[in-house]
This record gives sequence, C-alpha cells and structure tokens, in this order.
Amino acid sequence: MSMPKSPRSSTSDNLLQLNLKDHYEVLRDLGRGTYGKVVLAKCMETGTNVALKVLPKSSTKLREFQREFQYSYFLSPHSNIVDSYNVAFETRSSYVFAQEYAPVGDLFDAIPPQVGMKERDVKLVVKQIASALEFMHSKQLVHRDIKPENVLIFEADFNKVKLMDFGMTRKDGNVIRKTNGSIPYTPPEICEAVRNENITVSSSGDVWAFGVLLFCMLTGNFPWENADIGDIYFSEFVTWQRRKTSKIPSQWKRFTPKFLRYFRKVLDIKPERRCDVKEIMKYLNDNWLLPCRNSDDSTEEDEDECASGSDQADNLALILQNHGIDTKVDKHLRDVRISEWLLSL
Repeated sequence: MSMPKSPRSSTSDNLLQLNLKDHYEVLRDLGRGTYGKVVLAKCMETGTNVALKVLPKSSTKLREFQREFQYSYFLSPHSNIVDSYNVAFETRSSYVFAQEYAPVGDLFDAIPPQVGMKERDVKLVVKQIASALEFMHSKQLVHRDIKPENVLIFEADFNKVKLMDFGMTRKDGNVIRKTNGSIPYTPPEICEAVRNENITVSSSGDVWAFGVLLFCMLTGNFPWENADIGDIYFSEFVTWQRRKTSKIPSQWKRFTPKFLRYFRKVLDIKPERRCDVKEIMKYLNDNWLLPCRNSDDSTEEDEDECASGSDQADNLALILQNHGIDTKVDKHLRDVRISEWLLSL
C-alpha cells in the first residue's frame, strides 16, 4: 500500500518541521505508552484515515526515531507486518510517522480474560505472526517486544492480523544494555540480567515471547508474572520442564500431551535449545486443548485424568474396543470419547 507524501515531501531522510494540524485532522487517541502515543488522523490531502505514531522529543533521540521508522518501513512489504508509509516529519515537540489504521483494534482486547480465545482463532493468529517473525529473523532482525498489544487486527474473524511496533527492534547479535524491567513475555536470560548489564540480542528471545503469547491467547491468563525462579508459577514450570517431576503444572493441564511437547521446545530454559518460530506450523492440524477443558464442574482430579487419558490414548485402544468404543474414528471425536469414558470411571 502506498500513500501520497506530504506536499512538502517530508521523510525520515529529509525530516521537515511541519504543523500537524495543517495536514491532518486528529480524530482520537488509539494508544498511549512510555514511548508516546498513537492517534487516528485523517489526511487532509487524501481523505485517508491513518495511524500517526507521535514520539516526544523529550524522551526520543532523533537516531532512535529514524531507526524505528526505517525498520518499520523496511519490513512493511510482508503481508503480516503493519504497513508504514514513507511519511515522517517533526513538530516543535515530537517526531511523527504514519502507518495504516487497523479498524478492529489490537489483540489484547480480543482475548477474553480467564477464558482465552477459540482454538481455531488462535491458530489463525499464530500462523500469521509466526510468518511475520520468521521474515524478520531471516533479515537478522529481532522484534524484542512480542505481546498482544503489538498485534493489530484488521478483520474481526482474525483472517488478517499484523505485527507492529518496532521501537525495540535490533539486529541479531548486537550487544545492548538492559534498560527496562521485565514483563511476563521476557525470557529468563533477560530477567536474570540486572539493569545496565550487557545483553546480546537473539531471535530466541522472540521465540520465548511467542510461546508466552500463545499461552495467553489460549487461556486468558499469564503463565507467570516473571520468568524468574522466585515466581512460584515459573518455578513449578521449570521443575516440570527439566523433567524433575512428571506432574503437569496446574496452569498447563488443559493442553494436549502433544502440544505440551511443543511448549517444552518453545519455552526451553536454555535459549540455544529453543525451536524456531516456524516450528508451530507442524502443529496446526493437531488439537491443542483437551476436550474437557470447558467443563464447569471439573475438578483437579478430573483434569489429571483428562490429561493422562489423552497421553495414553493409543495404549488404551484395545481396552476401549472391548467396551464397545470404536477407536477408528475422527481423532478429535476419539479423544472426546476417551475422555468421557475415563471420567465415567
């Protein structure tokens, strides 16, 4: 998608000082953060609605602004990365550049808290975001801020979503200083680093965040507050991840055994052992959630039985046939029948 430039042809390489109101009608705020804000605006020249990212000069250096704009514009050709127009300028107090507007909003507001999204919708989203990340990684670029707020939705049925916000994007292998705190998507190797400690940028960090994002979409919860051993939920996960216990952590019992194996790969504690983002493509035709996960009256024991029952499904085939259950049916239906039979016991 291309868009006519400002009448004065201002770009990041030819940054002119303009009065925002002379060229755009600001309609409303779309989002605010420590970086600045994003506003919905109508371009007076074309009548097109655009999203303007406004970065205050008080907290943004010119080279930081130019780097973010250039990465955004460079990555725009990918169909699942938000389109940035070749329009950048400065006002007296801010640096500004223009991007396409997503009418549905961002992914954060689309995830029902404590419930999660439908598995079908999650698969649509992760397929597209994985493609965007794989493209970035092929260009030796690391996003470094994967989270629902940075995934824009263009169609309500999730058939078109795009990755955005390249303010933290850096080249793979670069050594930078840790300046910000940790969030649930931050990998453990970064959580362990202290402020101002040197850290090496790696695509494995995006892989970890992608795995956490996947968990959030499917459950409506964070798996932990911080990937730090002091966090009880993370500690429980690490104990299971390292196979020091066969007991599935409480928050992970809703997933099928095969998909738990994927989580082991994408959320490996050791960065060098994590799988590539594209690994998720191998699992798109599998069931990710156990069929009994939505039972309102299920107990922890029920969930244990459901999880272990799916894990042993193949071994139970003969027993099930002896109980009049045909196992040579659709895999999903078979799993449902196995779960129902186990729960009846």
